[in-house]
Amino acid sequence: MSKRNCGALEEEGGGIRWRVWAPRAERMELVLFDGSQRRVQPMLREERGFFHATLPDVPEGQRYAYRLNNGPERPDPCSLWQPDGVHKPSAVVRPRRFTWTDRDWKGVPREALVFYELHTGTFTPEGTFEAIIPRLPALRELGVTALELMPIAQFPGSRNWGYDGVHLYAAQNTYGGPYGLQKLVDACHAAGLAIFLDVVYNHLGPEGNYLGEFGPYFTDRYRTPWGPALNYDGPGSDAVRDFILDNVRMWIADFHFDGLRLDAVHALFDSRPRHILREIKQVADEAGAGRRVHIIAESLRNDVGIVRAPECGGHGLDAEWNEDFHHALHACLTGERHGKYSDFTEVRSLARVLGQTFHLDGSIYSAYRGRHWGGPDEGLPGDRFVIGVQNHDHVGNRPCGDRLAALVDPPKQRLAASLMLLSPYLPLLFMGEEYGEDNPFPFFCSFHNHKVIENVRQGRRRDYGFAPGVEMLDPQAEATFAAARLSWSWPENSHRAGLRRLYADLLAARRRWPALRDFTHRIARLLPNEQTPALLHLVRGAAEELHAYFNLTDQIQPLPAAAREGRMLLFSSEAASYQGKHESGTLAEQLRPYECIVLGPATWRLYFP
Repeated sequence: MSKRNCGALEEEGGGIRWRVWAPRAERMELVLFDGSQRRVQPMLREERGFFHATLPDVPEGQRYAYRLNNGPERPDPCSLWQPDGVHKPSAVVRPRRFTWTDRDWKGVPREALVFYELHTGTFTPEGTFEAIIPRLPALRELGVTALELMPIAQFPGSRNWGYDGVHLYAAQNTYGGPYGLQKLVDACHAAGLAIFLDVVYNHLGPEGNYLGEFGPYFTDRYRTPWGPALNYDGPGSDAVRDFILDNVRMWIADFHFDGLRLDAVHALFDSRPRHILREIKQVADEAGAGRRVHIIAESLRNDVGIVRAPECGGHGLDAEWNEDFHHALHACLTGERHGKYSDFTEVRSLARVLGQTFHLDGSIYSAYRGRHWGGPDEGLPGDRFVIGVQNHDHVGNRPCGDRLAALVDPPKQRLAASLMLLSPYLPLLFMGEEYGEDNPFPFFCSFHNHKVIENVRQGRRRDYGFAPGVEMLDPQAEATFAAARLSWSWPENSHRAGLRRLYADLLAARRRWPALRDFTHRIARLLPNEQTPALLHLVRGAAEELHAYFNLTDQIQPLPAAAREGRMLLFSSEAASYQGKHESGTLAEQLRPYECIVLGPATWRLYFP
């Protein structure tokens, strides 16, 4: 169990102790609501800006708020439940009373993690935590080992990606609130699945954010692209750090999450000697109480200092996202060369990513950034990096939110999946990717403030380079949100069923083939055909026992004669079972356009078409 410093804290015998940090208040009152009636309880001042009040026999669901300096009533900054939205009173809940059944759950080792990123509101027609539960067996059967929920901190309205949350402790009310979330986590563990939560510790959303009225939660020393940065190193930052660290502790200890994905840590500013990232990792490990807990960072800097051990000057996180894989793959398959893809115009960038983790490793000038970018991987094993064919950002930050399946044909989709799942990194699937979902996933929101709504519309067009004449789905429209729901229409579609079978087979291969469990030994090179790079050759395993060949062109390409000596065909992305054009499992002398094959020991044979 976590021990939070602030919020509505459980006392013995059914009482509640309210505690809040509000150094900007001279006077603080607790307001209790009973229908239309209000009861006002003065709060006692402590040192350094804290106030508290304790009452016995507080019922579940009791609505309450704080009143600062006789001003308007505000919800609790550490509220666990906002049943009526971000602007309304908070409610008392007791999540520690939930009956867990996962006593024997120890988590998933890092090297076995296969992430499945999903958005709760669009994953099912119901859009709730509990509606996810019936889908868990199918994900486990597919080969997924860890769900990753996009942010669920309470946001305005009922439609949002989650990165505009303003109540970091409160699970979104329209998703099912704290108890619905606990049921989902418990069900995941019962199904043998880990579950991670995407958390946003660099900024808060633009509507319903009242933290600044309580104290110096934010700083003007730094600014993120999405609003004021949280204050990790200025005056008052001790309490702000505790606010974040208590949140980490709560998700791990009280909600049993197996790890956190930290959003955009490159926009998390801290000049103090002990960086907040290092403290987050330490608190998470302690809160896990013997369970495997993993902290994963999203960073655009290609900087392994995030995962380097603290004794070597790093922050010691478990893994970080590697966006170079997606950018190189997307540019190769779609031919797009604008914006961030301008640094990945040559197929050698894909070989560099597979062979040395980052394409932009500090040795190459980035035209997009206007300077050299990134750093080397310093020999770290591949299971310290997470890659994906697509994720919420890659899809949703396009004008119409079009997925890869809407951009390329089935052979390219199969090639993309093969590159990711045969790579020496931890794979992340974006919901529906496994069967080629082509419903879009555009950005959506449901703000109430008209100025915020217009700022969002203009900001997305500006920040993501949408040209004035390019049609952009309206983020505020309910139809935009509705279009993003998964169709789940793969069994009746042969190409979709074949793609899903390919994902399942290669995920099984990651468990069974020793070379794919070796995250250290890999060689990636381009094989020229008449001086044009035609094949990408990836070698895996300490004994170089597994060889994968990827045809990155729309032409038939010859397979080198040496490749066929002493090895057996283990896999082809063009097998008939995947709706490809190979009628048998025999090894051909050529690769079809965008085909992937895997050669290796006969004892590793995966399928028999």
